[in-house]
Amino acid sequence: MSKYVVIGAGILGASTAYHLAKSGHEVTIVDRFDEGQATDAAAGIVSPWLSQRRNKDWYYLVQNGARYYPTFINELHELGESTTGYDQVGTLALHKDERSLTKMYDRVLKKKELAPEIGELTPITNAEEIHNYFPYLSNYEYALHVSGGAKVDGRALRNATLAAAKKLGATCLFKEATFSDKLYVDGEELGYDTLIVTTGAWGNEWADALGIQPLVTHQKAQIVHLKAAEPFKQQPPVIMPPGTQYFVPNSDGTVVIGSTHEDTSEFHPYPTAHGVSSILSQAFSHGEAMKPFAVQEVRVGFRPFTANFLPSFGYIPQADNILFANGLGASGLTVGPYLGSVLSEMAQGNELDFDVNRYQLAVHD
Repeated sequence: MSKYVVIGAGILGASTAYHLAKSGHEVTIVDRFDEGQATDAAAGIVSPWLSQRRNKDWYYLVQNGARYYPTFINELHELGESTTGYDQVGTLALHKDERSLTKMYDRVLKKKELAPEIGELTPITNAEEIHNYFPYLSNYEYALHVSGGAKVDGRALRNATLAAAKKLGATCLFKEATFSDKLYVDGEELGYDTLIVTTGAWGNEWADALGIQPLVTHQKAQIVHLKAAEPFKQQPPVIMPPGTQYFVPNSDGTVVIGSTHEDTSEFHPYPTAHGVSSILSQAFSHGEAMKPFAVQEVRVGFRPFTANFLPSFGYIPQADNILFANGLGASGLTVGPYLGSVLSEMAQGNELDFDVNRYQLAVHD
């Protein structure tokens, strides 16, 4: 049995700790739970196949992330964690014209050859059928329904994953961790065989301490939760209009709408009038009928990004027992559970089926 310490309890750290505990190791996960953690705020859309992004290394991770979810969720269920926040409800991608719908259909159909988990692809060419999925949308006659799409609540999934890890013997400490040649938790040294650092938007604090270049910048994301007067008659799919906005409806009548993309060097985890206004004005251009909905909550999270917008992970050059992973960005909830399993395999010295050097860390000169 080896002793592992994971710093950072977002979905990536929680998944890493879970997989190591599942393998029978001694695991301690440490997090000071700063306000604004990306996982805690996020409502995720697991539909990476719809993206037009061409980076093959990024797509490898997100495709495997989507594929891994059913296995991961089933394992959590078997451990008694039924409230995971994950549900395969399908995705409805809206289009302004038939040409853009056809282009997406053809692109995703090609991807389905290697990703059967995409499920059924159903082109829609009339407003009435779109309204059957979600009656509050405006001005859309074209859409693509993807049956394999899913939604996930980051907070619920993180909590379920940590609870499962603890059932398997992991210890979770809500304390301050620092590093200076040795690891200290609230000022007391904590030993380990392998240290794994997954500290998200706060990653540069640890990058400097570990002797690697500042790895991440971050964006502030504000996410608005609305609620209809009554629950929806049936569970709607995730809604993806043109652009970067998304709607995640829930059967209880809530609709999560995200998000802002605010480049910042600050950590101010509170919503702003401008941010909320910009989200709602854009949302109402897609679905004016949502204007009477109540504003239930606004969550704020900080997404970490690397310079090339690709997750970065690996052992730091100065130590063969310290792993560092960061930069999942807006794909964090899609990639996190799967990449946690990868980090677990790396920490145990097991062979992987892909080249992790494609995601190597930058180091100080």
